[in-house]
Amino acid sequence: MRWEGTDALTPDKHTLEFDFKYDGLGMGTLAFNNMSGIGRSGTRVLKVDGKEVATQKMERKLPLILQWDENFDVGADTGTPVDKDYQTPFKSTGKLEKLTLTIDRPKLTPEDEKKLMQAQRNNKTSE
Repeated sequence: MRWEGTDALTPDKHTLEFDFKYDGLGMGTLAFNNMSGIGRSGTRVLKVDGKEVATQKMERKLPLILQWDENFDVGADTGTPVDKDYQTPFKSTGKLEKLTLTIDRPKLTPEDEKKLMQAQRNNKTSE
């Protein structure tokens, strides 16, 4: 899926940010034998120099793993192309000075855990 801002970048230095806000409870639900926290929707935001340039709602995401040929490439895509217009390895001609990856995994609140425990009990009762 191609996703981009509307304006081309100038040749100057830029800070690019990608933010993904997940709508689910995350993998913590698996501890309660409950798949409800994975594969949910989310909203992704692309920023250039602190200014939001594109926002898109993703209705679902991959629940657990990526395909075997995917990887975390920076500056080139050696796996499956991200879009039909890009052919691997699609090497970047730009210079990356810094890459920061921050992962804030969804955390279950005590209320979430209580609901999941209750649902687990209800499932056992109905068996």
